[in-house]
Amino acid sequence: MPDIDRERAWLLTVDGAPQSYVDLDDPTYLEFEYARRLGHALDVVAEPGRPLDVLHLGGGALTLPRYVAATRPGSRQHVVEADHGLLDLVAEHLPLPAGAGVTLHADDARAWLEAAPASSADVLVADVFGGSRVPAHLTSLAYAREAGRVLRADGVYLANLADAAPFAFLRSQLATFAEVFDELALIAEPAVLRGRRFGNAVLVAAHRPLDVSPLARRTASDAFPARVEHGPALRDFIGGARPVPDAEAVPSPVPPAGAFGVG
Repeated sequence: MPDIDRERAWLLTVDGAPQSYVDLDDPTYLEFEYARRLGHALDVVAEPGRPLDVLHLGGGALTLPRYVAATRPGSRQHVVEADHGLLDLVAEHLPLPAGAGVTLHADDARAWLEAAPASSADVLVADVFGGSRVPAHLTSLAYAREAGRVLRADGVYLANLADAAPFAFLRSQLATFAEVFDELALIAEPAVLRGRRFGNAVLVAAHRPLDVSPLARRTASDAFPARVEHGPALRDFIGGARPVPDAEAVPSPVPPAGAFGVG
């Protein structure tokens, strides 16, 4: 069940797994490593301060919608969250500021995406976990095509994924999105990419060329340094992985005990 821990500065956990961290006094503060990397990507997808139309699949405590509202005032954001109870809990304890421009939808992420208008979003952020796993129906080629349809020609897809060596899930996701998008990049901690531990990786996909230099600088200089893989190195990482049809889609792997624990 969702729970907000006031002693940990508004840490939201779901079934014991940490989901969101919110600082109501400073919405630009991002605590979790993956959230910081998504924030860096959101910073460089367009010129600083430019309002964007952003679709968030997965709500949590609305950490990233708050971040976009603060860093890109005037943005229009839609958040799709299947857990009605979670939305009610967040609305009661962590209300959005007036004029945030964020609309909440209690719905399944893929169902909502399939009904969304074409070319309606500048950015699509996918951060959907059923407990601690990405649901299978959000990992297939059909889902990736829907994401590509909803994004504008210069739009960017961002996803929080999790895996460990030998990276069967992560490689399959990259192969799947490479079938739909012309450009891919992957942000992850070097230790994760070397197969030393289970961890998060942020997928960046676009129909247009990606200038990864500013993103690489931001992630490398972060308090939790990460590496950006792009181009030939990423193609080598994908190897012989194939796109995933709906019939073969599986959730992301079960994290090992303590992988996302709160210490």
